[in-house]
Amino acid sequence: MSLNDTPSGERLHISFFGRRNAGKSSLVNAVTGQELSVVSDVRGTTTDPVTKAMELLPLGPVVIIDTPGIDDEGALGELRVKKTRQILNRTDIAVLVVDSTAGLSSAEDELLKIFSEKKLPFLIVYNKSDLREKTDCAENEISVSAANGDNINELKEKLAVLVRKNNEEKHIIGDFLSEGDFAVLVTPIDEAAPKGRIILPQQQTIRDILDSGAIAVVTKESELAETLSKLGTKPKIVITDSQVFGMVSRIVPEDIPLTSFSILMARYKGFLDTAVKGAAAISSLSDGDTILISEGCTHHRQCGDIGSVKLPALLRKTTGKSLNIELSSGHEFPDDLSRYSLVIHCGGCMLNEREVTYRRKSAEEQNVPFTNYGIAIACMNGILRRSIGIFPELLAELDRKSSIK
Repeated sequence: MSLNDTPSGERLHISFFGRRNAGKSSLVNAVTGQELSVVSDVRGTTTDPVTKAMELLPLGPVVIIDTPGIDDEGALGELRVKKTRQILNRTDIAVLVVDSTAGLSSAEDELLKIFSEKKLPFLIVYNKSDLREKTDCAENEISVSAANGDNINELKEKLAVLVRKNNEEKHIIGDFLSEGDFAVLVTPIDEAAPKGRIILPQQQTIRDILDSGAIAVVTKESELAETLSKLGTKPKIVITDSQVFGMVSRIVPEDIPLTSFSILMARYKGFLDTAVKGAAAISSLSDGDTILISEGCTHHRQCGDIGSVKLPALLRKTTGKSLNIELSSGHEFPDDLSRYSLVIHCGGCMLNEREVTYRRKSAEEQNVPFTNYGIAIACMNGILRRSIGIFPELLAELDRKSSIK
């Protein structure tokens, strides 16, 4: 991904579902104007989800996902159907492709029920309209022909309407800043830092600060004290990488608000309050408890990796307990969380909000505490109250329900 690309986690995920041979792949190719998916008359040609990030007018930056047939059969078919169901957890808008010569089946009725349960915006697209007489469609339906291009532009316009309805403006930190405010960002450069660039949450935070008219000052933790002394004015906020939270909190004066990129990403992805509540479970961990540490990206883990090395070490040191640590990454996330005493998730910058919400809800429904890197590290450094001080309502709730510092 280049620095000019919209991150996958910020793109609307539009997934195409349906039975085998309904023409999903042909429709995807027609909508995108590209040969993204293999097309043939053989049922079940699409064997795994096909994903493509692209600019699609008039929708803008999207991720298009073509899924295997929901009615696939046999052992491999069951695995493909499972993958299709997993795609639902990160789908913002669903397109149900129906063979108009066959009509709706029980498999498609089941999908529509799932869309409704997940409160998932969707369109029903009756494909192969060139093979049957046109009929009237409801507001969330359309008849098209992927073969000859009938109504493909109209389909994209309908999708654009759904995108606009479900696309609200959000901020990482810009709504806390005024024009001319200084925000100091602390970005460690170590073995795990990508060569020649800074990580995505830092990029996104800088852009949000600039969009607000404020001023971003970027420094390493080793130069933070000098930066603050030479700045000439008190910054509105200091935002740090979570792995140096303890050190930075000792440098930044108490009268300057302090938080972390991870905490801001938890707010941006909609699970900050859950993460704060979940952190209370750290103090009650026991010997033999199993912790799931989950990352949304699939980067190569370095020797000083925060998820697999630094965070487990800090957990064991803080609790003094013998803990079992399990890791997950990318789009893999266990359905059954019952064996875990705690889930610690990354900020979720590579995942869209719907997938992060699914993971949060999955933990809540199974009564498993759910927190994230920044909140957990702040808690274990005794500075959680300070790190969420810019959110007074959340701080008041924490004071009412917990003794966490």
